[in-house]
Amino acid sequence: MTEGALAGFTVAVTAERRRSEMTALLERRGARVVGAPTITIVPLIDDDALRAATEACIGLEPHIVVATTGFGFRGWLEAAEGWGLGDALRLSLRGAAIIARGPKPCGAIRAAGLSEDWAAKTEASEEVLERLLSDGVAGRRIVVQEHGEPQTEFVNALRSAGAAVVEVPVYRWAFPPDIAPVRRLAEQVAAGQIDAVTFTSAPAVKAFLQVAGEINADVAGAFRDKTLAACVGPVTAAPLADLDVPVVMPERYRLGALIKTVTDELPRRAVRLAVAGTTLEVRGHAVLIDGVPHALAPAAMAILASLARRPGAVVSKDQLAAALPRGNDGHAVDVAVARLRAALGSGKHIETVIKRGYRLRVDEAA
Repeated sequence: MTEGALAGFTVAVTAERRRSEMTALLERRGARVVGAPTITIVPLIDDDALRAATEACIGLEPHIVVATTGFGFRGWLEAAEGWGLGDALRLSLRGAAIIARGPKPCGAIRAAGLSEDWAAKTEASEEVLERLLSDGVAGRRIVVQEHGEPQTEFVNALRSAGAAVVEVPVYRWAFPPDIAPVRRLAEQVAAGQIDAVTFTSAPAVKAFLQVAGEINADVAGAFRDKTLAACVGPVTAAPLADLDVPVVMPERYRLGALIKTVTDELPRRAVRLAVAGTTLEVRGHAVLIDGVPHALAPAAMAILASLARRPGAVVSKDQLAAALPRGNDGHAVDVAVARLRAALGSGKHIETVIKRGYRLRVDEAA
């Protein structure tokens, strides 16, 4: 891990669980972190539907149990223990073939003293369904532990193939009590103020897109243009892929690998220029001068980014004024350029051309 590798970049964390861990990892790398959990998990431990499903599972003596998440599987067993049904549930599960949707439920299964018969490598429900249907499920009794929302298509496909299915709703997703931070994040993404947004679940992506749509924030356009959409895996990325949004994801679908992917990818996107004998690297809210980060005010950063997009070319005051965060006039451009010059430490970096515009004078060798 390179300390400061993300200096000058702003990264958003949309996860609720393990948010603190992700924030710490990003901040350790120098990033400015914006936290805006887009969904919250509502446990259903005292829910009548969960108890009824648990009792049905025990009485059903299932042939197959599908464990979709480690968090949900553990929560199910904990709820059963609270009702005095823990031993009966484990006995029922022990007599079934347990199918895991990836390694996380595998860990929860083994922690309960059970063992999985098969696990999906892609961590996708589609792979689990394909496996079950290829093996044949006609006449089989199947228990499906849900993961945040009803698995309607999955369950209907099993029933259409002749299986008897019991659905176990361990928890559900909901919007957080206060969605103002999510609205604010959507506005920031649409305005180009966020360099990367991290997502760890498909429901989190769907919730973010829904909130953005309600306030007419074009986050999909921002993701296609500038902002990096980083997802923990293909299941998470699917709602964005449906909108033709480019997504980066790690080879291993883990949070640590996701952070590394962001750490590797964002610096690759920075604009690097040789200017007046120094190397400028233009990032989201700061510029690196010969590797040393210098934070800039939003107006000065907007001016530098505009000039860096056309190095050596004259950019008119009107064009630069339009690039300012709130829009403004030529005088505001002059003020921002003056502050930019002071921040860069040399008047050689930026020069006025015919008093009508500015340019970033790049070295000939650049």
